[in-house]
Amino acid sequence: MRRRSRPLLIRVLMQPSYMARLRDGEWDLLVQQARASGLLGRLDWLARQLGPDAQLPAAPRAHLRWAARRAECCHRETRYEITRLRQALRRANVPLVLLKGAAYVHAGLDTVHGRFFEDVDIIVPRHCLAAVESALMLAGWAPTHLDAYDQRYYREWMHELPPMEHHQRGTTVDVHHNILPLSGRLRPSATLLLRGVVPWPEAGMEDVYTLSPPDMVLHSATHLFHDGELTYGLRDLSDLDLLLRQLSADPAFWDTLVERADQLMLGRPLFYAITCLVSLLDTPVPLAVRRRVEAFAPPPLQRGLMLALLQRGLRPQHPSCNGWDVRVARFALYVRSHWLKMPPLRLIRHLLRKAMVREMATPAPR
Repeated sequence: MRRRSRPLLIRVLMQPSYMARLRDGEWDLLVQQARASGLLGRLDWLARQLGPDAQLPAAPRAHLRWAARRAECCHRETRYEITRLRQALRRANVPLVLLKGAAYVHAGLDTVHGRFFEDVDIIVPRHCLAAVESALMLAGWAPTHLDAYDQRYYREWMHELPPMEHHQRGTTVDVHHNILPLSGRLRPSATLLLRGVVPWPEAGMEDVYTLSPPDMVLHSATHLFHDGELTYGLRDLSDLDLLLRQLSADPAFWDTLVERADQLMLGRPLFYAITCLVSLLDTPVPLAVRRRVEAFAPPPLQRGLMLALLQRGLRPQHPSCNGWDVRVARFALYVRSHWLKMPPLRLIRHLLRKAMVREMATPAPR
């Protein structure tokens, strides 16, 4: 994508110092694009990195600061939920392994800055699901999605239990046993993932773990490039950008990342992630690594089509960026995500049922 054709928000993510040159009308557009993309708090952190000499207007800074404070409140709640989950899982004699946002908070990664999380995700061995579910219910969490079809959908086909909500605090925990559905085309080994988990002693809880840094990146990439809901796709791409910038300080990181992608059969999501990060956000990925991940690329025609769709689908979810080509791209990526998730016949039945449920839920005209 040419630099001039990039949406304003993407230009600012690439070069935060660009904020110091914005005019009032541009600030209005930037705030709107960032809010729609879930990146308003992230902009506050980037703005503060510019130092005290950056003279940014007071009005947009107030919007950015409000979003950052909301995220900080979310992080405090997440830390508290981690302590409750740690206590609950001790009863089941299962270690607490955090995923996604909760893992970023626990590890204190840069990705957490300005980031709001709706729930806490954990991963446990599949054979421990019953014990973990019982322990969480005793601690006050109860399953949602009680419809018989939804229960079967989650327990037989997906990679997680139905979301569990705490009856007092209203917080939600998602209990995973893998990072992709059982019925999907890609089936990474959960055993390999769990063998590689690491503690973060500086967090003060040595018995709480996350995926290893390379596996964190692969999980984030897999989530983004297999999920058809791209409302916050640019935010998730920004997460990956910050993860790579911070974690690659380890000299062994890049080699391990490519090796783990091969071991876990997640090379294709890594290829899409690296390609989009370099193209959209100018993420500093070594040329040798970019050449190595080319081995995971799809055939040329599929590659060209996918990258064209992603270039459009990952734009901010805002009217200034939502041309017809962007809407077509997002719809195509949504269809692709379901195609990857289920075999064709099961997918058709699932989509028909969803359509029927949506129709029944729609109120009749008066």
